[in-house]
Amino acid sequence: MPQHAPTLRICRDCDGFATVTITTGTRHRDGTRATLRVTCPACKGTGTRLVRQQEVSV
Repeated sequence: MPQHAPTLRICRDCDGFATVTITTGTRHRDGTRATLRVTCPACKGTGTRLVRQQEVSV
């Protein structure tokens, strides 16, 4: 019997790349690059989306 793989809950805004580092183009005195670390605002840096359970009203 075939095995079904579970669907991954990847954030649709960042495609799972929750944190990125962006270079600013400048360098520090020791020669290293100045960078900014930015996290996805939708998933808050987790890379996965939240699964909300719907309420069922009768």
